[in-house]
Amino acid sequence: MKFGKRLQQQIEETLPGWRDKFLSYKRLKKLVNLISSSPPPSHRHCVEAEADFVYLLNHEIDKFNAFFMEKEEDFIIKRKELQQRLQRVIDTWGPNGARPSETNCKEDMAEIRKDIVNFHGEMVLLVNYSNINYTGLAKILKKYDKRTGGLLRLLFIQKVLKQPFFTTEVVSKLIKECESTIAQVFPVDEKEIGRREPTIRVTGEGVFRNTVAALLTMQEIRSGSSTRSQFSLPPLDLSDSEFIRTLQMNSPPIPIPIL
Repeated sequence: MKFGKRLQQQIEETLPGWRDKFLSYKRLKKLVNLISSSPPPSHRHCVEAEADFVYLLNHEIDKFNAFFMEKEEDFIIKRKELQQRLQRVIDTWGPNGARPSETNCKEDMAEIRKDIVNFHGEMVLLVNYSNINYTGLAKILKKYDKRTGGLLRLLFIQKVLKQPFFTTEVVSKLIKECESTIAQVFPVDEKEIGRREPTIRVTGEGVFRNTVAALLTMQEIRSGSSTRSQFSLPPLDLSDSEFIRTLQMNSPPIPIPIL
């Protein structure tokens, strides 16, 4: 699948509020086509198109950074809130709590489990957001250099590698913490997994379905291929993903092949 179609598919499959935050790939591609089909570089229209292309690239990077940093801050706060909710349930309804109640404890813990898994899924979507926008920038810059004879790609990629939206260490750490909480507080029944079909089962709207789509996209754009270069993201292996295992246990059915 061509990148433009893959990006459009990803935009359609992400959360509604995120859809205008992705790379304006079509606009950039049109500018590249305009520049490459124009008369010699000294021509006014070509110079203006090149200036518009560089301006739009910088504007897109600023857009990615603003959205990514806002979500990252929200996630840090959300993580603390979920931890506090979990501890309150344990302190109130747990066996050693102020008012022990197995029924209330199960109900509240089930709600928290759902919120933690959804939270985890949204963070996976943000990592995917970083990956696919970086990939789009690398591809459009490669197209620009190839079609125009310019040398923008190396300069811009060096800049991109230092941008907040590309630096996913904080979000990745939060994802691992969520997976640890899910494993410790809501352990997966290995026997139950063994009795199920080898599929991820996701249905309906919301984070579950969007996250599976994001995981599939991340694996595709980061898989090894003949087009890999120094600008490519490293391959992604989801075969042992704790989140995939959690989905197996917590999602109602539509089969999607396990990775």
